[in-house]
Amino acid sequence: MKAIKIISPLSSNSDAATQSLLGLGALAAELGSQGVSVKDLFARTGVSVSQLEDVRARISHRQRLAIYRNANALTKRSDIGLLAGARQRISDFGIYGYAMVSSLTFGDALMFSLEHVTMAGPVVKQISFRIEGQTAILRSHGFDTLGELLPFVAEFWRSSMTSLFGRVLETPFPSTRMIFPFSPPIHWRNYERLFNCPIDFNADRMEWHFHADVLERGCPNANPITSKICEQVCAVMLTEGPGESDLVRKIRIACLNSPKRFPTAGEIVQELGLSLRTLHRHLADEGLSYQSIVDGMRQAVATELLENTHLGIKQVAERVGFADATSFRKAFRKWTGRAPSNFRSACELTEGTR
Repeated sequence: MKAIKIISPLSSNSDAATQSLLGLGALAAELGSQGVSVKDLFARTGVSVSQLEDVRARISHRQRLAIYRNANALTKRSDIGLLAGARQRISDFGIYGYAMVSSLTFGDALMFSLEHVTMAGPVVKQISFRIEGQTAILRSHGFDTLGELLPFVAEFWRSSMTSLFGRVLETPFPSTRMIFPFSPPIHWRNYERLFNCPIDFNADRMEWHFHADVLERGCPNANPITSKICEQVCAVMLTEGPGESDLVRKIRIACLNSPKRFPTAGEIVQELGLSLRTLHRHLADEGLSYQSIVDGMRQAVATELLENTHLGIKQVAERVGFADATSFRKAFRKWTGRAPSNFRSACELTEGTR
């Protein structure tokens, strides 16, 4: 068995507005075909209909679950999750979908989708990916808090991703088994028709099995330039804070597009067409500094590299713009209170106990 990746996409704060509305358009469209309005779908959730068309809009985990509860209550079909997920198009997932479809191989697309899965609105605490022999396995962890929503969430997520993966490959996705930790619903026969593989219910886990060789399959619409641009935009979106200003977003984009990745304030003002004094004044009005923005981006990238790659500390330091490992260690300890090596060891220990 080879452990590949474990991610924790949910914020510890259920009310933190960290998730986009990507993918919810398909749910609204399916309910619309049943005569249910988007206004009713979003009723009493604190989410406005206009946010569905706003790529920068963010909702909380709690709000997403409230939308799902409304969908369950309003639908005339028990298989609403399957039907809505099957409607998903690349465009429904915006830049996230375009990044996947332009990836070189499906393996690249899958790794990208996992690294940026927060954009797709997951509702489980962790998702892991591993390969056993010729079988690739995606497993959902921490779904016990979903209660009666679990079947709907599982159906909508699996159906949505099956549709998205199929569109990336331009061919039906080769699932080999779906495993669910709940009893067969009344529409259980629709599972095999949609997923085209054996289905296990009443299991002690939730897993999705598929042929590992699909990871090497080339994506028909691969485009390295488009893929890189999409990845950069997604990275910016994931590091944005709720209500972030246009100036801060422009700084993030300029940093990611810069050959140096993390340029100085003096270099960034030339890119933005501002004076250094104006930049500092505007950021101060927001209670920010240029260095705090850069440090936040550096910390996010460094944490990802330490958790999910085997790059040495020196290599990680170089990737996040430090001249040497010593400076990086000092900065990382300031950010997290831990040395990079200790942080990585703790991550490996956690992974090894799962």
